[in-house]
Amino acid sequence: MAKERRMMIFCLLLAAISIPVFTGEWRASVVKHLDVLVTSCVVVPCTFTHPRGYLPTSKMKGIWHQLNNLSNLIYDEDISSISENFRGRTKLLGHLGQNNCSLEISEIKDHDNGPFCFRIELAQTGTVTSSPEKFSFLDDCVELKMLPDPPKPKLHHPKAAFQGRPYAVTCSVTHTCPYDPPKLTWSGATPYVPNVVHKEIHNGYWEVESILTIIPEEKDDHTDITCTANFNGRKTSSATLTLYVKRSENFNHIIIPTVVAVGTAGIFAVFCIFMVKRYKRQIAELQRGDGRIRSDGPGPSRSDQRSIWNRFSRRPKAGTVDMSHVSKNVHSKSCDDQKVSKPHFPSPKSQPKSYNHQEDFDGGDIYENSADISIYGNI
Repeated sequence: MAKERRMMIFCLLLAAISIPVFTGEWRASVVKHLDVLVTSCVVVPCTFTHPRGYLPTSKMKGIWHQLNNLSNLIYDEDISSISENFRGRTKLLGHLGQNNCSLEISEIKDHDNGPFCFRIELAQTGTVTSSPEKFSFLDDCVELKMLPDPPKPKLHHPKAAFQGRPYAVTCSVTHTCPYDPPKLTWSGATPYVPNVVHKEIHNGYWEVESILTIIPEEKDDHTDITCTANFNGRKTSSATLTLYVKRSENFNHIIIPTVVAVGTAGIFAVFCIFMVKRYKRQIAELQRGDGRIRSDGPGPSRSDQRSIWNRFSRRPKAGTVDMSHVSKNVHSKSCDDQKVSKPHFPSPKSQPKSYNHQEDFDGGDIYENSADISIYGNI
């Protein structure tokens, strides 16, 4: 009973000292709940404000303690004052002069659940006997939830992977330890250097993200790609996806036959045009050659043949001879004393045809010369 009374009196005194906090002059902002992996670490974000203007770090002292036991300190500048369960595992991050009271707890144990609260003490002023000012923020404490197993990474990727095209897979996992984040590794894919990004997603939680970009081939079809997260304390978790590679869409099976057909048709059309032109040219040459044969050939044309036969047909009648060219002496003789012989002409059928009608038949002189020879022979 006496111990409980002393504890109650201490709490009342502490409450009396912390009146400025409750009146709103000193305020702290601490995250209320955090999910923490056992054997890992956690950073509890904490900030505070006060009405004193600028106070250097040297004039302030930050302390973290348990809510239900103010004397059970989990952090103090005096290491000997820290509870044995937390000694060497806690430290204050940042600077109090910058109103930063964040706490880091490493090697989390399953009983480090809290709640934990922050208290600030100002350096002594005045006489030695004067007590320092203390401000505890009992309404702003953090409670930790222990996780025996690490969270699994999340994979984000396109639904389809095409052969020969870049394919990006994003692996991400949340954690509470930004100073020693989990390491992400890849397996089951062509070794490419991934791009790693660290970022704070919300108050008290961070995320590490690894982006793997690959160019899948046909051999990568139905291949498993695994992302493994290695947390502090030798705890791991992983996530796996099966890669289904689709062949790149192409129209070669349509384009190639079409090109071949069009090319063949073009060649055939050119060949046909060439043959038609050649045929027309030959016809024209034949027509021109036929005209030359009809007009300039070695044999007589039909008109010439008709003129030749007309000449043969104009023979003098039987027993008549043109005597106009006979000399007067001859004509002075009596016709009874003269014997006129009928000239003999060979039949055209018995003589070989001669197409040089200008040499063989010179203007019908055949009849006249033959008659002259016959007359002079009789004389």
